[in-house]
Amino acid sequence: MRLLSFACFALTIASGGCTPKVSTEPNPPSGHEPHAGHEPHGPHAKANAEHDGHGHGHHRFENAEEWAKQFDDPQRDEWQKPDAVLAFLKLDPAAVVADLGAGTGYFAVKIAAAVPQGRVLANDIEPDMVRYLAERADKDGLGNVVAVQGTAEGPELPEPADVAFMCDVYHHISDRPGYFTKVREQLRDGGRLVIVDFRKDAADDIPGPPPAMRIGHDELVRELEGAGWKHLRTDVQTLPHQYIVELVPAG
Repeated sequence: MRLLSFACFALTIASGGCTPKVSTEPNPPSGHEPHAGHEPHGPHAKANAEHDGHGHGHHRFENAEEWAKQFDDPQRDEWQKPDAVLAFLKLDPAAVVADLGAGTGYFAVKIAAAVPQGRVLANDIEPDMVRYLAERADKDGLGNVVAVQGTAEGPELPEPADVAFMCDVYHHISDRPGYFTKVREQLRDGGRLVIVDFRKDAADDIPGPPPAMRIGHDELVRELEGAGWKHLRTDVQTLPHQYIVELVPAG
């Protein structure tokens, strides 16, 4: 069964910082339900419960306000180190950044501040997360955040992105080569992909997926090289439990 993809939407915003709007494209297909957004950040026992069953997450994230208490818990900053991640990204202020699996917007709102002349395509497959993203952007006055309703068919971005960013989601995607082939096709010339996910050798009790679900950075690079990507660098020092991998389209 196919797990997760964050795309297939039709959404436009007028120039000049208009209120973000949510696409009305079809809801995610029925069947095995996808994970939404960035990894839950509560106790390890809860993370295990949300990753139970069939080797990958299938928990529905329908009550975004409740999930925001975990996703956006200030204590997450201690280990997620968002400022360090943004420093790694080195974003141009006018960049278009696709935040794939944006959840309740933990990174999307931070990226928006780093690209004041650009846009953040904050994408998630859960309709309630997309609603929450749009309302959060409106409430916070973030006219450069576009809330994107995804499906299981690939990104299909409304415009090419300079940077595709994914945090704590890669290990949930079932057809990773297929999905990231489509990501590659929707980057601008000179575009890049940055992925943050949990190290295989991190402690068992970290706030993330159990060890059996984690994808090592070497395996990630091998998979994506097979999907037409070229590895640039891997950072295993900046974050205590995670790696950061940067790639560009090959050729």
